[in-house]
Amino acid sequence: MTGCDSDQVPKAAIELAKRFEGFERKVKRGIEISAVLYICPAGFWTIGYGHLCDSKRPPITEAEAEVYLAHDLQTTLKATLRYCSVLATEPEGRLAAIVDFTFNLGAGRLQASTLRQRIIQRDWIAPGQERRWVYGAGRVLPGLVSRGPGGKRKWLCCTSDTSVTSTHSQRQPPETMLRSP
Repeated sequence: MTGCDSDQVPKAAIELAKRFEGFERKVKRGIEISAVLYICPAGFWTIGYGHLCDSKRPPITEAEAEVYLAHDLQTTLKATLRYCSVLATEPEGRLAAIVDFTFNLGAGRLQASTLRQRIIQRDWIAPGQERRWVYGAGRVLPGLVSRGPGGKRKWLCCTSDTSVTSTHSQRQPPETMLRSP
């Protein structure tokens, strides 16, 4: 797929977020499954599929987590296209990879990055960019390492692969750190 509807989050971006953010579950009495709060490796209170929240947030269901994720990714897609408008005419896999990057690291990090400049120049094979984004709270995070070169690099270099290959990571808090639908 070349080009995208700027209002529709690519399915591959949703799959990436679900795969790498995960859903922290807690089973109550063997019946109810809900997401519980946790602190992500970068030190932010999080729930569901990487949704930033207040430390007093009550547990949510997986369905509620999917609503939060849809809203969060919609916001992320808009920010990604605002800073890298050329992605609107690129294959869905490229857009999905950068939406995932932005979801994890924040729109401010994308805006100020050399990666953004490479995207704007459509320099899809510039080496090393993905290896720069592996730090959270001043240390290398295994989730960012696994999410980087092996997964997104092939999407950025290729023109049509949209299969999910690329764990929880560092985020720069956006102006509205507590996102809610």
